[in-house]
Amino acid sequence: MSEEIPVDWEQARALAYEAGRRAAGPTELISLPDADGRTLAEPLRALTDLPAFPTSSIDGWAVRGPKPWRVVGRVLAGGVAGPLDHDGTCVEIATGAMVPAGADALIRVEESTRDAEGLVSGEPRAVPEWRLPGEEAHKDEELLPVGTAIDPAVIGVAATCGYEALSVRPRPRAGLLVFGDELLTAGTPGAGRVRDSLGPQVPGWLRRCGAAVEPSAGPVQDTLEAHLEAVRGALTAADLVCTTGGTMHGPVDHLHPTLTELGAEYVVNTVAVRPGFPMLLARVPGPDGRTRFLAGLPGNPQSAVIALITLVAPLLAGLQGRPAPSLTMVEVSAGVPGRGGFTHLALARLDHDGRSATPVGHVGSAMLRGLSNAHGFVVVRPGAQAAAGDLVPFLPLPLVAGERP
Repeated sequence: MSEEIPVDWEQARALAYEAGRRAAGPTELISLPDADGRTLAEPLRALTDLPAFPTSSIDGWAVRGPKPWRVVGRVLAGGVAGPLDHDGTCVEIATGAMVPAGADALIRVEESTRDAEGLVSGEPRAVPEWRLPGEEAHKDEELLPVGTAIDPAVIGVAATCGYEALSVRPRPRAGLLVFGDELLTAGTPGAGRVRDSLGPQVPGWLRRCGAAVEPSAGPVQDTLEAHLEAVRGALTAADLVCTTGGTMHGPVDHLHPTLTELGAEYVVNTVAVRPGFPMLLARVPGPDGRTRFLAGLPGNPQSAVIALITLVAPLLAGLQGRPAPSLTMVEVSAGVPGRGGFTHLALARLDHDGRSATPVGHVGSAMLRGLSNAHGFVVVRPGAQAAAGDLVPFLPLPLVAGERP
């Protein structure tokens, strides 16, 4: 177990991601309808040209040679068109239908006429109104890379290509243990006790990071024996167990002794960030030889969420083979102070264009009101501060798994 020397915030995120990447499970094949929220383990490649054949983008006529044209047939979507072998002939064609070989142009039905003998006349538009083979993609072209989060749009692309199943990474299983005898799970706070706000919200954040969430447990009694029993039990069903509270060394903080008893190894033990101190991430050996992880989140609610997006989000990204969560750059509309040698994560709300961020109020470690009005955190580096108008990094709160920003 390492000494408690705070790790730089960016380094902590990198260590968590690498730990997850190294522990990622084997790939598995899963049907398209079940793939939503998973992660591509292999590139998605076009199995044929897309389109695979010339396709009409209008309802009208496929014509050959000069007008007028004699109608010699019809082709609908899903049918195979015979060739147009002679000038002065045409076939009626539907949107999505295969364009017959020999066709020179397509005429929109609303821009055509037929005479008493049934001959068709009209003028084609300057731009041909059919899709050519390979217009969207060529056979074997990489459409999406490894690590892409699968959403309905990705599933649609795969179906268009002709896939029936996709190679994906396993969805990590995550559990939550709530520590603290002072916590209430129902009713209003009072008489020295506070309502637990992390038990109800942390599973939602975990799902947004791509995890399958096991049922939460707690509050766990504030004894070492109860902590050991709860952690051992949770690790049998989960790849990652998050705990809330108990990350310090007070008289009822039993997480560190529990990790020692379990033979755990710290990946990160405290991070130089405010709010969010102290937090930890540890590897816990399993009886089957497979590594599990425990993330110790602080008991203060905002600090716990910061710990989650600092350590848990990168860990889960690595376990799923996804890219590490990245920062964007925004213009901050008001000054944000620094926190000395610590990184300062300041809750902020994005403007409608996503290019500027305004710090929000009610941002104490124990408060959640500011979090509920924010889109993420302005990042102020150690030894720095941000003035109004400065470009600064921005860490967004996790989206729904697979959701595009």
